[in-house]
Amino acid sequence: MGTDNSDGGDDERQIRRGGGRRWAAGLAGALALARARRSVLVIDAGQPRNAPAGQVHNFLGHDGTPPADLLAAGRDEVTRYGGEIVAGTAEDATRDGDGFLVTLHDGRDVRARRLLVTTGLVDELPDVPGLAGRWGRDVLHCPYCHGWEVRDRRIGVLATGPLAAHQAQLWRQWSPHVTLLLHDVPEPDAEEAERLAARGIAVVDGPVAALEVTGDALTGVRLTSGEVVALDAVVVAARATARAGVLRSLGLAPADVEMAGHVVGAQIPADPTGATAVPGVWVAGNVADVPRAGGHGRRGRADRRRGHQRRPGRRGDRRRRRRLPA
Repeated sequence: MGTDNSDGGDDERQIRRGGGRRWAAGLAGALALARARRSVLVIDAGQPRNAPAGQVHNFLGHDGTPPADLLAAGRDEVTRYGGEIVAGTAEDATRDGDGFLVTLHDGRDVRARRLLVTTGLVDELPDVPGLAGRWGRDVLHCPYCHGWEVRDRRIGVLATGPLAAHQAQLWRQWSPHVTLLLHDVPEPDAEEAERLAARGIAVVDGPVAALEVTGDALTGVRLTSGEVVALDAVVVAARATARAGVLRSLGLAPADVEMAGHVVGAQIPADPTGATAVPGVWVAGNVADVPRAGGHGRRGRADRRRGHQRRPGRRGDRRRRRRLPA
């Protein structure tokens, strides 16, 4: 773990905490710094957020690549330019003179002048039996990430918050077979019910008791009433909370992030450059940017998609409820 002094004597090590997530912010930062002839050490816990997914999508030039392959390529690029990568989890960080002392889970200590923390986030799923085991496969959250793979299939949106109806409308772009499952939310009001009915989105009274799986495929959800709703995929709104353990040891705590007045997660406050309130500590990726984790290009496309959603017509009963056959 030597230090590169070839830039004229600037003797400093930069630690990148977190080796990978959806867009591998830690490795991307490490690569740029290694190419700038900085001494870089990546502490990689080997727990990327997208590990359950079979493929990466909407990543130009790498669409369809397995996440593990993308990370392996990134690690190879970092080490090619002299960056170091060690397996481990940073448990604690403290001030050490003009730098930092980082303690790993196995008791090892490493020192650095600066820290870039890219620990990502944890997706906190609703408490429904079977949900976690299917996460990233046929339990999904982002239509721009997974919509193509379940196009024209039977999709159920698990309603656990006030944004669920909007989520159902969004997924309607990918399939005409979308069902809003009222898990622990009230029925839509008359205006919302009309919008859902206008696009053929069924509304099913819940709550959902468990997932139904046959072989190794989701086949539906079972309601507490005993009724089974046949589905090919379930969409959830996971609460996204920053992995902030090592940051808390530095006095940095996550702050709630709201969308439409609803808390959707928590992230570490930072300025536009990623600088935190602790001098010498930066954050990047989902740990600092929960609602915009999908990237600027996809965010703009999502905004346009919302603007293009069709306005509701005046078809049928405004309070219409339709159940799908089991």
